[in-house]
Amino acid sequence: MTTSTRPAPDASSASPSLIALDWGTTSLRAYLYDAHGVPIDTRSRAAGVMHVPGGGARAFDAVFEEACGDWLDRTPGLPVLAAGMVGSAQGWREAPYVAVPAGADALVAGLITVTTSRGATVSIVPGVIATGELPDVMRGEETQIVGALASDPTLGADRSGVLIGLPGTHAKWAWVKDGLIERFQTFMTGELFAVLRDHTILGRTMRPGASPDRDAFVRGVSVARGAQHTGLLATIFSTRTLGLTDRLAPDAQGDYLSGLLIGHELNALDAMLAERGIALADQPLLLIGDDGLCSRYVDALQVFGHAHARVAAHATELGLWRIASRAGLVRADGEPVCADQ
Repeated sequence: MTTSTRPAPDASSASPSLIALDWGTTSLRAYLYDAHGVPIDTRSRAAGVMHVPGGGARAFDAVFEEACGDWLDRTPGLPVLAAGMVGSAQGWREAPYVAVPAGADALVAGLITVTTSRGATVSIVPGVIATGELPDVMRGEETQIVGALASDPTLGADRSGVLIGLPGTHAKWAWVKDGLIERFQTFMTGELFAVLRDHTILGRTMRPGASPDRDAFVRGVSVARGAQHTGLLATIFSTRTLGLTDRLAPDAQGDYLSGLLIGHELNALDAMLAERGIALADQPLLLIGDDGLCSRYVDALQVFGHAHARVAAHATELGLWRIASRAGLVRADGEPVCADQ
């Protein structure tokens, strides 16, 4: 099930009110919003934080100008909000983390600004940190969580708490209560899959399939589910041995390995929740991310007895707009708060 409350845009009558940037490690996505918080134009660039030529403030300024300069030419003074790794130490300007518990108001309080060469002010959203013996951090996911809560106000008001999963290279699982991120855990599932596939012997016998092999994926999840005490290191080699014994086709091995890794991720999540007296199978759960990847997690969660996961649509766009509104970058009527006002 997908949740969304975005109205359909009407570009013919739309008046721009905000530029927002989802600026991550590998890519930049820019949104131009109308007065109702609906994107009326979007642009993507392969200019993520790690791919900005030369780095440094001038280089980020140049990328921003190339991506959004004509929007500002047509509507000078538009407010600009940016979220993601652009606020990291390797980004345009570092926005210090805010500590959990954190919600939209804490993110607004932690905004920092940078002025572009044309005089535009860019507000940058901070990340979130969970301190402790093993600290954890997120940048960008906090904005998606704010957007997911905006898409369904009942989630933000849920006093019992809701579990939000953000599958990806570094998957996050966040516990959100009363609109606040209370705690979260990062799993390097996606990155580990890429390393094992591309740089270990497991990938030597893999072949790409014409389409995802759901049966092989679920098989991997089920093997992991039955190996809670054995653990990941003792099961991943089965990707190779099942192939060597002709029990797993080369074009199914990648999906099987993906299932193994996600299954072990969910094993750990299940155990962490159980320590707090919470059953994963019974917990309200929302997923945010790529549709195909979220679909895999829905299948994996069913193996763990969870059959009612929902997928939040447009979480990034909604989160950027919500933070901009809370920060006063756009007025209550949706009009921009221009630099000269």
